[in-house]
Amino acid sequence: MIELYTWGTPNGRKAPIMLEEVGLPYAVHPVNLGREEQYDPAFLKISPNNKIPAIVDPDGPGGRISVFESGAILIYLAEKAGKLLAPSGPQRYKALEWLNWQIGGVGPMFGQLGFFAIRSEQKSELAIKRFTDECERLLGVMDRRLDESEYLAGPEFTIADIACYPWVLAGTAFLAPALGPIFNECPSVQRWLATVGAREAVKRGMAVPKM
Repeated sequence: MIELYTWGTPNGRKAPIMLEEVGLPYAVHPVNLGREEQYDPAFLKISPNNKIPAIVDPDGPGGRISVFESGAILIYLAEKAGKLLAPSGPQRYKALEWLNWQIGGVGPMFGQLGFFAIRSEQKSELAIKRFTDECERLLGVMDRRLDESEYLAGPEFTIADIACYPWVLAGTAFLAPALGPIFNECPSVQRWLATVGAREAVKRGMAVPKM
């Protein structure tokens, strides 16, 4: 059984959604970020960067293995289960393109906007504009892609959609004061959010961990 270490953040939701989608059994170990449990020495041995999510698979290739970083976890679980990532060819690389697009773009930019526009008591108009503009650009990229494709990597649901969904959903909720009006101009993103959000495995994964 896979041991999952996570918390209720957009990055933290990716691994449980994936585990629910592929049907691998897992046990949840909540890592309470508010209590700074990510700095526990025992967790550091699993996740050297002190970040969630992380997994430990006692039945990994060659034996027990730990994996940290959400993108690496999604790829690992996809290859272990043989689902949601093509083993080779153009479909595989298209999914990896959009997975890396989320990791290098949506996650960092949405996260910075959340800090400067929502969480920070001191507001910097320059920073808020900078990150709002970049988030708007990224949502435009996504909307244009979804104009021509049901899912990010093509006609099939993949790990790229799992990576993006919790972050984009947060854009409509936690980040709504900054990004709400922008979503009104992104009908294909809205369609995709509804489609992905209706999946039963996604609903179950979004509820992990119970906080």
